[in-house]
Amino acid sequence: MLHQVDASRGFVLRADDLPPPVQHLAVDGTLLVDTPVLDDDAAVAGLRALLLGRRFDERCVNLQRRGLMVTLAPGIGQEACSVGSVIPLDRSRDWFVPQYREAAGQLLHGLPLVQAFLWHMGSPLGFFIPPGLKMLPFNAAVAGQIPHAVGLAWGLRLRGEDSVVVVHFGEGATSQGDFHEAINLAGVQKAPVIFFCQNNDWAISTPREIQTAAATIAQKGIAYGVPAVQVDGNDLFAVVAVMREAVARARRGEGPTLIEGLTYRLGMHTTADDGARCEPPGLRDRWRPKDPLLRLQKYLGRRGRWNEAIEKAMEDEITAALDAAWAEAQATPPNTVAESLAHVFAEMPARWAEQQRRIEEAR
Repeated sequence: MLHQVDASRGFVLRADDLPPPVQHLAVDGTLLVDTPVLDDDAAVAGLRALLLGRRFDERCVNLQRRGLMVTLAPGIGQEACSVGSVIPLDRSRDWFVPQYREAAGQLLHGLPLVQAFLWHMGSPLGFFIPPGLKMLPFNAAVAGQIPHAVGLAWGLRLRGEDSVVVVHFGEGATSQGDFHEAINLAGVQKAPVIFFCQNNDWAISTPREIQTAAATIAQKGIAYGVPAVQVDGNDLFAVVAVMREAVARARRGEGPTLIEGLTYRLGMHTTADDGARCEPPGLRDRWRPKDPLLRLQKYLGRRGRWNEAIEKAMEDEITAALDAAWAEAQATPPNTVAESLAHVFAEMPARWAEQQRRIEEAR
């Protein structure tokens, strides 16, 4: 399934050398492979993770519009990329490194809901990663987290651990120097890292075609000797399948993989802008039938595992969980200056300690 340049060809790889994107579920929910990559119980659990991420983002957008949250980047429509990349991970040893649009995957990997609410409220407590949770805080600087993920993966390998790191970013990040330096190093060192690009074709108002001449993002891995694959990013089963193979490769010591998930954001780019105003008319409507939630619901409906009663029960359970977490977040006392810096430094620099002392005295 994974592939890279064939050295015997002796010429530059062309975009049409890549096989079609991996797909397991048709848009109407029909299974396109002989055996589903997830059994029915696991598929229902996956659907619940998709739905929780969707409802969390929708709730946060509404709260931001009421002035109760800071600017955020919802992942509405792209949930299968982050959820599908987490399912094959072992939470006890594998790391998830998000950009800023992966709430669904972060929650599935173990981030407490209240913690997710707190960071969107601007509380430094929201950026504190609970002990034992193998995840980095989300990163607002485009591509800035990719070198961190490679360093983390390389360090784990040097320590003799068999952990795997998956790092998420958008297609725009692959035009940044951080991406190229990081993937080059990962290829040389065979770092156990999976580069997961959520290619939604748009960076706010800029279409992919005018931010890179590359026909695909996957082929950017070729120059660095990193196996790459395109996958239908709205197909949870297909994402899980390619991730399982990439995780197995990394754990065997065979190095990194670049996965290009072809997807589309059905919501806004961030609450500070509206990228849809720059997109061609009708584009969003053409993507709505490919919604990863609808596709999985149709599949499970064919299996007798999804109907209106099951949907209502799941929606009610998720609403209750969101209500409880939001109430807990609202009841959290405002942070102190000391709490703002508590998890930033292992040893507080003297200058910062002095500033903290003065601020506390002035309160």
